[in-house]
Amino acid sequence: MGQKINPLGFRLGTTQSHHSLWFAQPKNYSEGLQEDQKIRNCIKNYVQKNMKISSTVEGIARIEIQKIIDVIQVIIYMGFPKLLMESRPKRIEELQLNVEQELNCVNQKPNITIVRIANPYGHPNILAEFIAGQLKNRVSFRKAMKKTIELTEQANTKGIQIQIAGRLDGKEIARIEWIREGRVPLQTIRAKIDYCSYTVRTIYGVLGIKIWIFVDEEK
Repeated sequence: MGQKINPLGFRLGTTQSHHSLWFAQPKNYSEGLQEDQKIRNCIKNYVQKNMKISSTVEGIARIEIQKIIDVIQVIIYMGFPKLLMESRPKRIEELQLNVEQELNCVNQKPNITIVRIANPYGHPNILAEFIAGQLKNRVSFRKAMKKTIELTEQANTKGIQIQIAGRLDGKEIARIEWIREGRVPLQTIRAKIDYCSYTVRTIYGVLGIKIWIFVDEEK
């Protein structure tokens, strides 16, 4: 079961909650969904443009969107938001203006808040960005995966599983390699699993990165 469904969607209502909180009529639901995607893409493009992600990760853990009557509340959870924190008012205003121009909406105004997370290396999105940066710099995928597991030890996680698929190390035939440390019980709903799927483009082609992190278990 854990291999046939998204681990986050599988646990909605038990250990996971939605990253988008709003209500829409069935005929307007697709428009709201596309709007959320535009907001997330705009924020990620802005961060990647202003932050160089290489050996030091300045990534986004998750983006939560709450839509009220006239306000779109966007909460960005970041690991190391140095650039946005140094000149915070200016950066946030510029980011809000970019999102507003992307949405081209008059009735609702975006309101962006940045939250710094305590254990950045316990979030799969940040770890996936770290691996992607290593692969772009032609570091061996095995070294990148082992280094990532060392970073997760700082976050006191109970287990992690990493999978990379594609033309690894430039080999002609694509394959899948994975590594696991600790427990990762994907079959139980009460297990709190953080998951992400990340795509990285290298000179050899497109590689897919999947990370499962076992955080805790409901009693």
